[in-house]
Amino acid sequence: MKQNILESLKLLVADRYLLVSLSIITLLSLTFAVIIGLSIHPSELQLVSHYSAFGVTHFYLDQWVYLFVFVVFGVVVSILHSIISVKLLVIKGHPFAVLFVWAGVGIIILDWITVLAILNVWTPL
Repeated sequence: MKQNILESLKLLVADRYLLVSLSIITLLSLTFAVIIGLSIHPSELQLVSHYSAFGVTHFYLDQWVYLFVFVVFGVVVSILHSIISVKLLVIKGHPFAVLFVWAGVGIIILDWITVLAILNVWTPL
């Protein structure tokens, strides 16, 4: 196991483009977590957490703590995409690993857009 991890890290250091891409996804995730984490403040107002056509009210409300789920999601996506991309580098090669990292960047950006839209409805910016 230790040998596999060391081999993966050697391949990662040799592939500078993937290393920079992983740095970008990590920096984007940490920036997202800090900015959104500081934008969330306690309030008695409830926000729409999800919609269902099968329920009686259709719109379901939740407390402000619900927004922290988006922050955790962004960090988890960053960690998992980094680990899986290194594994893809070993198994499939450079193109698949880079594609997977940039897909993770896209997911984090979409998460950021979603949270900003919710925050703008909840407390207009």
